[in-house]
Amino acid sequence: MKFFLDTANIAEIEEGVSWGCVDGITTNPTLISKELAGNANFKTLVKKILDIVDGPVSLEVTSLSADGMIEEANRLKKLGNNVVVKIPTTIEGLKALKVLKEQKIETNATLVFSLNQALMVAKAGATYASPFIGRLDDISEDGMNLIEDIREVYDNYGIETKILAASIRHPVHVRDAALIGADVATMPFDVFKKLMNHPKTDEGLKRFLDDWKKIDKKKLMF
Repeated sequence: MKFFLDTANIAEIEEGVSWGCVDGITTNPTLISKELAGNANFKTLVKKILDIVDGPVSLEVTSLSADGMIEEANRLKKLGNNVVVKIPTTIEGLKALKVLKEQKIETNATLVFSLNQALMVAKAGATYASPFIGRLDDISEDGMNLIEDIREVYDNYGIETKILAASIRHPVHVRDAALIGADVATMPFDVFKKLMNHPKTDEGLKRFLDDWKKIDKKKLMF
C-alpha cells in the first residue's frame, strides 16, 4: 500500500519525504488556503510541492460544471507531469472524468461515500477513487466497510481504478485499510508520525542505552 500525505504544508512534506515512506501528496482547497498567507501564491506553492515529491500530487478543481472542471484540469496539469486532478463525485464530475480519461490526464474522484459512487467514477475513468472513511465514521457509519466493499467489487470485475482511502483520522484506519487491500492511504502528517509510535520500542531503546552507559569507557574504544 502506498502512503500519501494529505497536506500542502512544505515543512511537513519535506520532513515526510526525508523518511523515505511518502509516495505522493493529496491536497484540497481547504489545505491549500491554509498555506496561502502573506506573499505566497498558488502556483509558487504547488511548484514547491512538485519539486519535493516524485510521486502523484492531487490538486482539486473548484468548478462545478464539467466544462469548467476540464478547463481547470488542463491548466493544473501544465504545472507538472505528476499532477493528478481531483474531481468531485457528481454527475458533472462524471462527465469531466470521461473527457479527462480520453485526454490521458490522471484523476482522483474525491468525496466518495458509497459503493455505487465508487462504481460510477471507476466506469467514467477515474485513476483513483477516494472514499472518505473518517467522515462516514462521524455519522455512525463504518467507513472501513465501504473500503472492503469497494475492494471486493473492483476485484470481482478487474477494475483498475485504485482505492485511495481518505479522511483517515488515526493509525487504526491505516492498519485496517492495509489489511483490506486499499491501494493508497492518504493521511495528515500527525497520523503519519504516529505510525512509528510504540511504547515498547521507546522502552527497549532506553534500556539498551542505559545498559551501554554502564560499560567501562576503556572497553568502548574501537
